[in-house]
Amino acid sequence: MIIVLKKDLADTEKQEILLALRAEGLPCTEMQPRGGALLVAGSRPGLDVGFLQTMSGVSEVIPDKSVFRLTGREQHPEDTIVKVGSVAIGGERIAVIAGPCAVESREQALTVARAVRRFGGVIFRGGAFKPRSSPYSFQGLGEEGLKILAEIRAETGLPIVSEITSPEQAEIMLKYVDMLQVGARNMQNFELLKCVGRLDRPVMLKRGLSATIEEWLMSAEYILSEGNGQVVICERGIRTYEPYTRNTLDLSAIPVVKKLTHLPIIVDPSHATGMREKVAPMARAAVAAGADGLMIEVHHDPARAVSDGQQSLYPEQFGDLMRDIYVIAPVVGKQVDFHYLEKAKAVSVTERGAGARRSVAIAGEPGVPDHKASLQYFGEELEAVETDSYREVFESVSGEDSDYGLIPLEHSLTGSVHENYDMLIEYDLRIVGEITLRIVHCLVSTPATKLAGVRRVHSEPTVFRHCDRFLETHPEWDRVAAQDVARAARRVKERGEPGDAAITTPEAADLFGLQVLEEGVETNPRNYTRFAVIAKNPIADSPKRKSSIVYQVPDRPGALLETLKIFADNKVNLVKLESRPVAGRPWEYMFYVDLEADVEAADFSPVLEQLITHTDYLKILGSY
Repeated sequence: MIIVLKKDLADTEKQEILLALRAEGLPCTEMQPRGGALLVAGSRPGLDVGFLQTMSGVSEVIPDKSVFRLTGREQHPEDTIVKVGSVAIGGERIAVIAGPCAVESREQALTVARAVRRFGGVIFRGGAFKPRSSPYSFQGLGEEGLKILAEIRAETGLPIVSEITSPEQAEIMLKYVDMLQVGARNMQNFELLKCVGRLDRPVMLKRGLSATIEEWLMSAEYILSEGNGQVVICERGIRTYEPYTRNTLDLSAIPVVKKLTHLPIIVDPSHATGMREKVAPMARAAVAAGADGLMIEVHHDPARAVSDGQQSLYPEQFGDLMRDIYVIAPVVGKQVDFHYLEKAKAVSVTERGAGARRSVAIAGEPGVPDHKASLQYFGEELEAVETDSYREVFESVSGEDSDYGLIPLEHSLTGSVHENYDMLIEYDLRIVGEITLRIVHCLVSTPATKLAGVRRVHSEPTVFRHCDRFLETHPEWDRVAAQDVARAARRVKERGEPGDAAITTPEAADLFGLQVLEEGVETNPRNYTRFAVIAKNPIADSPKRKSSIVYQVPDRPGALLETLKIFADNKVNLVKLESRPVAGRPWEYMFYVDLEADVEAADFSPVLEQLITHTDYLKILGSY
């Protein structure tokens, strides 16, 4: 049974509940989902739970109808996010774990780790203890391999995951690794599962060679029942009769597991296929199917690898795969962040002090695309500060009430957000990053409303423009402006009037308990918003690949062409050029330019000096 505890529960009240459960001989595990706290307790036939329902610290007692007491969604509807060092698995960003099957030498492991880091991997994998089918195969370097992994973490900043094969290895593993892997051959080694369940480390549990999904999740139950809720499950293919692949990658398990459990799921296409040329297609498919991450074998010289060389990608192939999933991830509402570790380090070392979290200002509340973009760019480490307008975002960052701000600069369907460009000139702030988010709009209403009964549609005015083709098919609907899509959803929920609907995000629909009448009502599915991150200073001291500037040229023929020729002569690629009227000065214009270069780098200074001599005004909006 599930015992939901009150939010203001006193410690004495909790101890009273635990004592009552022990008195009844009922085993109990405490869990801390993001929505509050609860106890998962055993039961027995004929047990009267009335004694629990009357206790002061108990909010609700829910009978347990699922075989998955701890891994199931019934008692833990919120997704679990597992932290491995500074990396979150199960959040808004795809976590890519990569490295060789086995640590063979210091030189080999460091060479691969540097490549993994360079191409965007965020966790390094490498086996120090290797369970092999043959007792004569390479069994790993043991503690020597673990020391090499620790050196890799110190140099690259990559957290480390490595396989534990026996409870006797627990003490030594805790000295060196950030995450413990329980391999496929040990999925039902129950003593090992109990052992890692008692350790203070995240655990990656691989699916057994022929395990059903239920057997797999029940193995996870063993770990959670010992008190360790930081579990990631890994689909790595199951053994079937098909001889053309090493195993059969069960991609259908991803949506099944997503529905059954709150635990994050990653996919290992290397072990699933066993062949290098099959790894990338299956990795792309896994991301498209909704996986929270990937585990990829990479080796700089796979022909000489002591294990699994035939399924290991060359570093350059890994880089190509990372670019592919960078493109795929936004389609399924995720991101691949090539600067994940730099951002995490920068945020962690610049805390405000006195326990205060660093913050990012957004316009609106949870449910708006800005909030989702914040989570995908920063994760949950930063506190989102809700404001009522984009000017308030600028004011919050300018006044140092927030460390960062998030503003939309461009919609793929309706163009630039000019007022935000204007404020970039007005305020002494910089663009320090950007993120592109796919926007899906839904028509939602209260559960009692049907599509035929809709009379009024609430949303932010720009959203009406994004969905004009759908709205044109319903000319009888009144359009009612709201400040943002989350407030539109809230208004429909709180008013509860028949005929009211809102165009909003799927996240806002879930947040306010509204039903989706039509999904994907945007005019074009390739509907993206480009957000800029603004701040007073750069987030991290890392190479910049892009810059934004604004300038004004003299009012004479060829003045703009002269500036463009400077870019052309120096082989600088422009990705955006747009004119914008100068406020209060009719028929005068400025030009916003995005270019693929770091305009503040020393080697760009000659180009910048030429631009300054050919312009009346120039401002660097930021390099990122």
